[in-house]
Amino acid sequence: MAQVWSVVVAGGSGQRFGTVKQFALLGGRPLVEWAVSACRPSSAGVVLVLPPGATTDGNYPDYGADVVVEGGGTRSASVCRGVEAVPTVAEVIIVHDAARPLASSALFSSVIDAVSAGGAGGAVPGLALSDTIKIVDGTRRVTATLDRAALVAVQTPQAFEAGLLRKAHAGGEAEATDDAALVEALGATVQVVPGDPRNLKVTTPADLELAEHLLRG
Repeated sequence: MAQVWSVVVAGGSGQRFGTVKQFALLGGRPLVEWAVSACRPSSAGVVLVLPPGATTDGNYPDYGADVVVEGGGTRSASVCRGVEAVPTVAEVIIVHDAARPLASSALFSSVIDAVSAGGAGGAVPGLALSDTIKIVDGTRRVTATLDRAALVAVQTPQAFEAGLLRKAHAGGEAEATDDAALVEALGATVQVVPGDPRNLKVTTPADLELAEHLLRG
């Protein structure tokens, strides 16, 4: 069985949330702690990436992670630092957002299995879209309507062949909204597995309220 390590990305500033959302409480526990715990059953080790300066001011515990590092100025830079901290023996690396506290063990297994089977360089959970998606220009005029049948909304955890992910982040200069895009840019195959509607991303206080509801339910 492939050795798996996880990188939990918790280096953001939480601009849309109004504060550093990854430390907001859900069921009495910080979101980041939920995310680390979600990774644990599938991982030989977990690297936690905290905001710049967090490891030196003494205000943050490790939240159950094996290794804690400081992030960079962007999400990709933070992931790069997390990947650099993963031991070279790892064969599969998972990247998971701290803002997704309710990811299930089944979701982790699905992306790991898709990569471990050898048919894909990466695997991501995806949900079909129910809304119509339109492209607009700078004046908010519609320029195109996309075929939603060919679109998915992508979640984390995302799993990758370790060597591919390291190559995608080599130099620390590549930027993308998710790591799958960087691996795709290398020409590697990224497989989509069924996502989970409960695996919501906490972006606003309303999302946190919904997560509380889902947790109780």
